[in-house]
Amino acid sequence: MGQRNLSEGGGEAPRVFVTYSHDSPEHKELVRRFATFLREDAGLDVHLDTWYDNQRRDWSGWAIDQLTRADFILVIASPDYKKRADGFAPPEEGRGAQFEAAILRNELTRNLIEQTRRILPVVLPGRSIDEIPVFLTGYSATHYVIDEFTVDSITDLLVAITGEGEHPMPARGTWVGSPYAGKTAAPAISGPVRRKARLLTSVLQPSQIGADLTFGGADLDAEHYGNSIVHRCNVFCGDPRSAVEYTLGRRYHEFETVVGILDSATDANQIGYFQVFLDNEPQQQVRVGYGAPVRINYNVERVLRLRMVAYRPDTVQNPMLAGAVAVMGRSTRLPELAWGDPTLFE
Repeated sequence: MGQRNLSEGGGEAPRVFVTYSHDSPEHKELVRRFATFLREDAGLDVHLDTWYDNQRRDWSGWAIDQLTRADFILVIASPDYKKRADGFAPPEEGRGAQFEAAILRNELTRNLIEQTRRILPVVLPGRSIDEIPVFLTGYSATHYVIDEFTVDSITDLLVAITGEGEHPMPARGTWVGSPYAGKTAAPAISGPVRRKARLLTSVLQPSQIGADLTFGGADLDAEHYGNSIVHRCNVFCGDPRSAVEYTLGRRYHEFETVVGILDSATDANQIGYFQVFLDNEPQQQVRVGYGAPVRINYNVERVLRLRMVAYRPDTVQNPMLAGAVAVMGRSTRLPELAWGDPTLFE
């Protein structure tokens, strides 16, 4: 079992499986309402046993398939699920919940870090944290209390699924060292040493490039960057998460660029996301608003491949829907983003 790489999912909704026990008809209905809300209002690709009872099935095989394919598994806390998941129920009681919980325990044992991110304990209205199974460590690990079925109430749950929090870690600048270093040494030029700078677009050709990317000038917060990579779609984005990749060949030490929304953007309310991948290792996403570009810097020593991804999360991605929205005179929320003067230091 494993989670898909959602950071480059092209807008595809995460697949979510809901595991729970049939404590009572009321509890079963509450879970169905919650799963329906997640699917209809939050747009998650949710799967629930109630929606699959339209034919004869091998439910054990069905559960294995759902648990294997899910990007995230929501464990709904309740007294009966806790008892069955923790091994205190007789073998003939709640066989489905016992079977699914056994698989989850096995997955946590196999890879605790990965599966802790993937298996999410949920406490619905009227339920208690004390009803989370012991093996999910409800008090020492994060859990998700849902007070009502609104998007605001599931904010923390969506953050866990998307990996995009309200306050992402800022990019680290260049270490300046001690302010007193070298005071007794021979006179020298102070400040950090920067090696020879090379504009990325001048010294390297991309090994891959998205259809909606162009090269040229970009103005970000009244500053002109003449050798930029611009992500801007005309009518519809062929690739909403346009990416460009370069082979660095382990020849450079640093990579630096300014990321932001174009000053000429038609929608000043848009939010842009930028992410760098170093040999397929994702770095922290950078979130920018109009008029607030961000300078980012990465150590690329021993890095073979550099991949840069920029996107606007609310872009209308379906071609037919985008056409219909345009006909109605509404915005398709196209990205207007730029990597300003991406630079390599030798």
